[in-house]
This record gives sequence, C-alpha cells and structure tokens, in this order.
Amino acid sequence: MLSMQAIEIVQPGAPEVLQLTTRERPVAGSGEVLVKVSASGVNRPDVLQRKGLYPMPPGVSDIPGLEIAGTIDSGDEVAMAAAGLKIGDAVCALVAGGGYAQWCVAPIGQCLPFPKGFSAVQAAAIPETFFTVWSNVFDRGRLAAGETLLIQGGSSGIGVTAIQLAKAVGAQVIVTVGSQAKAKACLDLGADHAILYRSQDFSSEVKRLTDGRGADVILDMVAGEYVAREVECLAEDGRLVIIAVQGGVDANFNAGLVLRKRLHITGSTLRPRSVAFKAEIANALKTHVWPDLEAGKVFPVIHQTFDASQAAQAHALMESNAHIGKIMLTWAD
Repeated sequence: MLSMQAIEIVQPGAPEVLQLTTRERPVAGSGEVLVKVSASGVNRPDVLQRKGLYPMPPGVSDIPGLEIAGTIDSGDEVAMAAAGLKIGDAVCALVAGGGYAQWCVAPIGQCLPFPKGFSAVQAAAIPETFFTVWSNVFDRGRLAAGETLLIQGGSSGIGVTAIQLAKAVGAQVIVTVGSQAKAKACLDLGADHAILYRSQDFSSEVKRLTDGRGADVILDMVAGEYVAREVECLAEDGRLVIIAVQGGVDANFNAGLVLRKRLHITGSTLRPRSVAFKAEIANALKTHVWPDLEAGKVFPVIHQTFDASQAAQAHALMESNAHIGKIMLTWAD
C-alpha cells in the first residue's frame, strides 16, 4: 500500500497533540477524486475536533482538515468528465475531514478549479469560509442589496469573507472586533463600521448606526448571551443566523420581540450535510463568486502560512485570536 504523511490527533488536548505521522494513502471511490494536496486550511472546527468536542460524521477520516487545494491524481473519470474535470487539474475542495494530509479524497461535486492566477495556498483558503458564508448569509439569511449585515467576529476567516461578499452585493456591513488593529483591517476590506465589543455594547451601537432600525441579518459565531442582544438590535423581519456557539449553547432572550418584529432565528452546520447540498453551494460560488475572485474584487485574506509539520503552532495561533483572516498549512512535494 502507498503511504503519505499526515497530521493526526494522538489524543484530545492542547495543540501539541497534533503530530506528524505516516498513514496509508486513501483511495477515491465512486463520485470522488484523490487530490495530491499542496495546501490545507486551518479552521475553528479543527480546533474543536482536536479537543474532542467535534465528533466526525460517520465514515469520515479521523485526520482533521476541512479544505484543501492541489492536483487531481486519480478518481472516478466518468464523474470527473461530467463535471468538466480531469486528472492533473488544479482544484480546491471542501472535505468532511482528512485535509491535513499529503493526499485527500474529495467528492467531485465539492471540487472547484483554482480561480485564474491563484496559488495553491490562496485556493485552499477559499472553500470552508466561502461555502459557509454563501450558505448562511445568502441562502439562509437572504441578505440583499441595501440591507445591513452585522458580523460577529469580523476579523476571523469567516468574517473577512462575509465582509467582502456582502459588500459585493451592495449591503451595508457592521462588524464586531476585539482591537483597533482588527477594526482597521475590517474597514480596509470594506466594512462600513467596526464596533469594539470589549468597550462598546454592540446592540446599542447597531441601533445608533442604523438610526434605530437595526440589522437585517446577523451572522453569529458566539451565541450564548449574545442572542438576547441580537434579538434587540434586529430590524423588523430580521434574520439571525447562528453558525457557532463559542459563547455557549444556552441563550435567554425576549421571545416577545421575536413575535412583534417577526424575527427569524436559524442556524446551520455544514460538515454533516450531504454532498448534493454542498455541490449546490459549489455551483453557486462558481457562478456568482468566481468571477469576482478572478477580477480581484474579493480575495482570501491570509494571515500566516505554516509548514504542515508546524500544525501545532498554527492551532496555537488560532486559539490566541491574534490572527486576521486565514491560517494555512503547506505540504512539500
């Protein structure tokens, strides 16, 4: 059997439990390709998985990693041809696991060609955040031109992507951030306003910045006690979309406001969804976002790149919350 290098979680714990190891190279099945990986993205769910707090869906590799970029080595050639792909093509892909490895199997429907002019690191920085933002801000949140989007955590990988995609459709964007440096970074990316959540009450600020109207859509990665204040600062017919619960799963809020303002509270997690569901998002991105990526109107924001053997350092950086944008891993040929 052919082997490869990969990063495994030797036991739940701190970043140091991420160790370089040798694994058997996976084999692509029906509707799949095997990608020789050049770069992998580091995401918050990887940290949760490392800590033992994010169980893998059934049948998914125990190797962490949800996004990759590289070249197609082998796979279902009939399905590849139907998708306009072939062996040797450079693709980025959203995967359910196994991304921290030199070789990774990806469903063909979740593969996209590199945007023209993109490096492997740039391409690998796209799938997790762009799939997530499109699915939640536009499909679930139904953000439209002229509306106001509040992003909790504007300097995160999700946040910097949401800023750009929301501005591209003509929305007003307000972000919450933890420092002046992060506020400047978000404003430089196009955000209209940045709220320093440590010293300002975001609910009051949102209402002030919108002349009392409130936000039409809120993208929330915190939940917990944030939900009550989000319900207060949503506009009539506003939509709250929860995609993570970093602040906890318990939320007490004024249900009367939900009724009076006709609010929609929803949420989602992408990892366990079907290949068909994710393929629909991939198609929407290729149609609506790829032209903007290739024109330079939107772009992945990359904070730092590490060699894959330094995955522990990459996770430590993510947990420090000192980064702005994406953290990446690269694999030597």
